[in-house]
Amino acid sequence: MGREQVCRRSEFRPAAEPTRNTKAVAQSILQLALLTGFAAAAGCRLAGGESDPIDAGSGGMTDMAGAAGAGGDGQTGGSAAGGDGGELGAGGVAGTGGIAGVAGADAAASCATPPPASPLVGWAAVHPLNPSGTTGAGDETPVQVTTTADFNNNAGGTNARVLYVTGSLTGQFYVGSNKTIIGLCGASLHGHLEMNGSVNVIVRNLAIVGFGVGDCALDPTYDPTIGCSSGLDAVSVYGGAQRVWFDHCDISDGTDGNLDITTGANFVTVSWTKFHYTPRTDNVGSDSSGGTGHRFSNLVGGNDNSPVDVNALNVTWHHDWWADNVSERQPRVRYGKNHLFNNLYSATGDSYCVRAGMAAGLLLENNVFVGVASPFVFNSAADQATAFITANNNLYLTVTGTMSPGGGGTPFTSPPYPYTLDGLDGLQDAIRADAGPQ
Repeated sequence: MGREQVCRRSEFRPAAEPTRNTKAVAQSILQLALLTGFAAAAGCRLAGGESDPIDAGSGGMTDMAGAAGAGGDGQTGGSAAGGDGGELGAGGVAGTGGIAGVAGADAAASCATPPPASPLVGWAAVHPLNPSGTTGAGDETPVQVTTTADFNNNAGGTNARVLYVTGSLTGQFYVGSNKTIIGLCGASLHGHLEMNGSVNVIVRNLAIVGFGVGDCALDPTYDPTIGCSSGLDAVSVYGGAQRVWFDHCDISDGTDGNLDITTGANFVTVSWTKFHYTPRTDNVGSDSSGGTGHRFSNLVGGNDNSPVDVNALNVTWHHDWWADNVSERQPRVRYGKNHLFNNLYSATGDSYCVRAGMAAGLLLENNVFVGVASPFVFNSAADQATAFITANNNLYLTVTGTMSPGGGGTPFTSPPYPYTLDGLDGLQDAIRADAGPQ
């Protein structure tokens, strides 16, 4: 879908399973200690994950100055305590080390509880007919999902349902309305996730990998007479889908796009999500994009002169990261009022970042552009006459190409929802550390 027509994640490793002999010796030692009054209690707690430190760039320039909110504090990981050494056993036999810990079980129990969602901000938080915004399935009892069949059996329809996804699932996934889908313990979907006309959906803490990992021909719908654009998006939101929120996801390697929002979809927020690609080319077919490999991440509006898109395609993008090997569409927008704030652009070698097409209204605030080309541009002179780009207080570090604010369309400068801008100092590091599943 969506081609044009013309968690910081902690990594837990379970403790090694003790051998039977080790267990037997440990039990004997413990019994002896209990008899002689020397039993010792040992405890441990799981350490939190750490992220690699990345220095923020310096020497950048900002556009129009604006008041910036304060950034959030980072979290500190815990420390792990080892077991006490054993006492000397009777008869001079050396005691073993402390009884093996249960870090593996603790880690599994920890990741089985989903991390809290970010606060809902943006277009998904407002709706003229539903003041509560996007609630998904609310507090419904979660359903455990471990296979593609489980997923599709539970995600369809309109009944409210919370899905806890674990493991690595492959195939095509279809989501109905009133659903909350949460990845646990490093869960991932491989293939294509689709929302056609879906209403009130939350997807969070989940990795979604398209079919086109390094080669578009891996997509089952790929047509070599057309090229990569014949394939499927990693995620498609279309057909009038409304009130959809993606939070803390990692979306990559869509054959056509990573996350495309088209044909009347509306009231969407994408927060704390990372977009990227595995290198590939697109050298065959009538729609070939050559060396760029059709690594076109996010299309909002797939067609010019589309009546169904008028007053729709309104999307908020905040604290997102366009990272390795993204070439274009970060995003590319038609018609909608799109608000982009506190995002990171670091896809070195790209063609452009944000592009305004027909009748788009774009507001870019407090974003960081690092080593990229053309932070924001218009699709064409004709589109510039109908669209408008407002850019306030963004940071540009060693960028090239053009920046084209203004336009002949209607400016979008006042989003109809409350939000707070994080300051630029430390923003790049915060997004690198916290975007994606946790």
